[in-house]
Order: sequence, then C-alpha cells, then structure tokens
Amino acid sequence: MGVSAGANIGERLMAQGQRHYGQLRATGQAWMGQVELDPGRIDDAPRTFSGGMQQRLQIARTLVTRPRLVFMDEPTGGLDVSVQARLLDMLRTLVRSLGLSVVLVTHDLAVARLLAHRLMVMRRGQVVETGLTDQILDDPQHEYTQLLVSSVLTP
Repeated sequence: MGVSAGANIGERLMAQGQRHYGQLRATGQAWMGQVELDPGRIDDAPRTFSGGMQQRLQIARTLVTRPRLVFMDEPTGGLDVSVQARLLDMLRTLVRSLGLSVVLVTHDLAVARLLAHRLMVMRRGQVVETGLTDQILDDPQHEYTQLLVSSVLTP
C-alpha cells in the first residue's frame, strides 16, 4: 500500500510541475507578444535575435514580474533609427498601459522628450536643472542645459 500511495503522490507532483511549466511558457509567450516578438520563437536562443529584438526580450524579461518602477539606461543605444522609433513607441504604450514609472538615463534629448514627463539635467554628477521636460528643453535656464539643447539643434 505504501508503494502505490508514493507513486500516486509522484504522479500528482509531475502533473503539477507540467502545469506550472505550461503556465510559465504561456506567460513567456504572452510577454513576447506584448513586446512585438513572435511567441513561436520562445525556444530560440537570445543570440539568434537582432539587437532590437534582444532589447525587447530584455524588456519583456523585466516586465514579466510586474514591477511598478523600472530603470532604463540608454534603452535605444546602438540601435538603428527606425528600430529606435519602434522601440520607443512600444515603450510609451507599455508604460501607459501598465501604469509604470520609469527612471530613464539617456544622452539623447529626443528620447527624453518622447518618454519623460520630468527631466533632470546632470553635469559631473551634480543636478544643474530639473523640472517638466518640455519646459526645460524649450526654455533651458542653466548654461549647461542651454549648451546641450543648442548642440542638438546646431549641425
């Protein structure tokens, strides 16, 4: 009697493990779809994805835990302009739909304008200006911020 009871418990544990694996896999596929990747590629190694796709995989990996705050350091760095635009559009949609707060570190003022509500300009580790993004970029008060904004506008 002890052997069959043990086998029964083992079978139930195996079934629970398979269900758990199935739920994890379905969640992974759903997040791949959220970041505009083909869920059918769930078994593909990350190195087989392009740079932009790898960035979206990393975003999905971060968001699957449903954080309320996300830190992003140069999320579009090293990506082609068209890939950047698509990634930024996706990020704006996810931030809005998931109610995320994002701390974004970037040297790209266009990215800051597109994604950030508030902006903090730092120079040599010190905050030199802070406020609403559009106000700072349209009417910079600190000379360093003025230099940054003018360098973007001047070829």
